[in-house]
Parts: sequence; structure tokens; C-alpha cells
Amino acid sequence: MEYANLLLEKSGPIAVLTFNRPKALNALNSDTLSELSTVLDELGRDSSVKVVILTGSGEKAFVAGADISQMKDFNPLEGRRFGQLGQATFRKLELLPQPVIAAINGFALGGGCELAMACDIRLASENAKFGQPEVTLGLTAGFGGTQRLPRLVGTGLASEMLFTGDIIDAQEAYRIGLVNRVYTSGTLMEEAQKLAKRIAGRAPAAVQLSKSAIQRGTNMDLDSAQAYESEVFALTFSTQDQTEGCTAFVEKRKAVFEGR
Repeated sequence: MEYANLLLEKSGPIAVLTFNRPKALNALNSDTLSELSTVLDELGRDSSVKVVILTGSGEKAFVAGADISQMKDFNPLEGRRFGQLGQATFRKLELLPQPVIAAINGFALGGGCELAMACDIRLASENAKFGQPEVTLGLTAGFGGTQRLPRLVGTGLASEMLFTGDIIDAQEAYRIGLVNRVYTSGTLMEEAQKLAKRIAGRAPAAVQLSKSAIQRGTNMDLDSAQAYESEVFALTFSTQDQTEGCTAFVEKRKAVFEGR
């Protein structure tokens, strides 16, 4: 299926999803969010895809934010609907069975930063910029930024970013824990592919169950989260990949996982 604002390319176990509105710096409007939701449904059903990489087209932006030209004349009801669409879509991304790597190749502001935070792993190019500048427009973050940013970098740093709307560079994002790694612009996608291939080479069920334990456990109390982890751990013993992995370790050979 072809999309107006997104490009989806699948190569073996890795899918690359590119936001493709370069003239608008890949800004998120309602159509793009709806397309993203549909793509995520497609990817979630595709068992051949083990890892997803998200990036933006052009040299300037990952996703520069929500589309202000669409938002500027919203009434409160329209604003609520737009925020709920973004929140629901990003939550679907967060709960996608496959791990998602954000390859942040430029501006990740507002909704773009919120999109990146809904991914499992964030890799940035050295020219990437991050921020939640909504207060400079008379708005608040509306796609989960007030919730995910404190969880990632702590309440104090998140409050500073959300209250000032200040923009930070890739090295500062790395320092505060907002991104995992920083690479040159020319090597970002290469490094994202390398990481995706390493993950794709692991037992698929174990990787997906690990993601589930992280995502769901983060929002539970510790005792409930550990109980959930116990169930996830037990489930792995029903897979052929567990038998293969443990047997290969004992036999001192490389495991060959078949996703069963």
C-alpha cells in the first residue's frame, strides 16, 4: 500500500518508515497521523518484520512538530480531537510488538520530539535539535510530551524544557538521557541499520516479550511489574527458540533462531 506522507520500505527483517513531507519539514497533520496509525497496524500484523526504523526525509528534519498551519484556527473541541489522535497513534507506536529505533536526522521539536520519545531507542545525528517549544506558541505539549519527557529525563529537566520551550542540541540530549547515541549525519542510518540487524538476529519472541515487559511494567508498581515479568519469562519456555538458544550455548555454537 502506498501512502501520501510516508514511505515504507521493507528489507528482510527490517522496515524503514520515513516521514515524507520535506517541504513542511515533515510536520504532523491529521492525514499524516492517520496514515501512521494505518502503517502501524500493517507492521504489527507482519511477522516477517523484526525491527522498525523511523526517520525523516530531507536533510533538515526528523519531524519538526505538529502542523501549526492546521492547528492555528482550531477551537477547543478540534484541539482535543487532534491531541487525542496524536496520543492514540503514538501509544500504538509505543506498543508495537517490534522494537522501534528513531533515527533522528534533524529537527525533532514538539510533536517530533514526542514521536521520538514513543520509540524504544533514539539515535541522533550531530545536527539534530530537540525541544518542546509549545509554550512559545501559547500551547502545551499535546501528544504525550508532558508525560514521556519526565519519565525519560526526570521531572526537573523536563519541567525546564516544557516551561521555557528551549531547544537543545544532540550532545545535550545525549547528556540528559534523551537519546542513546549521537552519530555524524553521514553515518546515522548506517548505525541504525547495524543496531536493527543485531536486534533482528536475536530470538524474536524474547525481544518482543522484553519490550512488552518494559512498556507495561514501567506503568505498574514494582511488585506487579515483577509478576508480569515472571509470566513473560515463563512464556519463553514455550518457544523453540529458547530450546535452540540454550542448547547452542551449552554446545558452544551460534544459535540459529527461526522465530518459533
